[in-house]
Amino acid sequence: MSKCINCAAPLPPNSIECDYCGSRNDTDLKGVHDFTTSEPDSDRICPRCDISLRTIDLKVNGKFLIERCDICFGLFFDPGELEALLDASVQNVYTINLKKLDNINNSMAPKETSVKYIKCPVCAKFMNRVSFGTKSGVVVDRCKEHGIWLNGGELRHLFEWKKAGGKLLHEQREEEKKEMERKEQEIRDRERSGYADQIDLSFCMSDSHSRSRKHDIDLIDLLKGVASWLL
Repeated sequence: MSKCINCAAPLPPNSIECDYCGSRNDTDLKGVHDFTTSEPDSDRICPRCDISLRTIDLKVNGKFLIERCDICFGLFFDPGELEALLDASVQNVYTINLKKLDNINNSMAPKETSVKYIKCPVCAKFMNRVSFGTKSGVVVDRCKEHGIWLNGGELRHLFEWKKAGGKLLHEQREEEKKEMERKEQEIRDRERSGYADQIDLSFCMSDSHSRSRKHDIDLIDLLKGVASWLL
């Protein structure tokens, strides 16, 4: 559990604000990543504090620039950046620990239960709220075009999720989903093929019946002609 940098009291789950002294804590990057600030400030706006975000360099695999709010410590990642940061920060995970994943989500569940849609720092359109991954316990705000917003504390949550095998579990579930969709498509294809075969069979039977009727009519006409000639 994270502790307040000011009074050392334990911080509430998934929160950056101390209940005892009111101090705000950078629980996401402190002790995890060294970073430097880049000037000037970004022209992107914090969707919660309505101030300019500050561009920081996490120095992951060279230069790695993201935006952060100096007040709420929210983080904004361009498309693909959050996934890249997780891959660079948490490696060599080969097992899935379901019990640990449950414990992480129970201990780090946000105390706020109300849902509030926020605007993209770039285009100012309301973002979608989507689960980051299977059993991640983190619902991110995503702009399909511009990127992902994380509230303060959520990045550390995702670090712990990946360490417990959360990404492996997510990939496993996605493969199972694709396999299920593939099998369902095969069933639909077979059903369509069977329906097409029934149509062909019906057509053949109908065509055979038509030829048989034409043959009978021709024979009757012939007999009528013979009878007329004999008479």
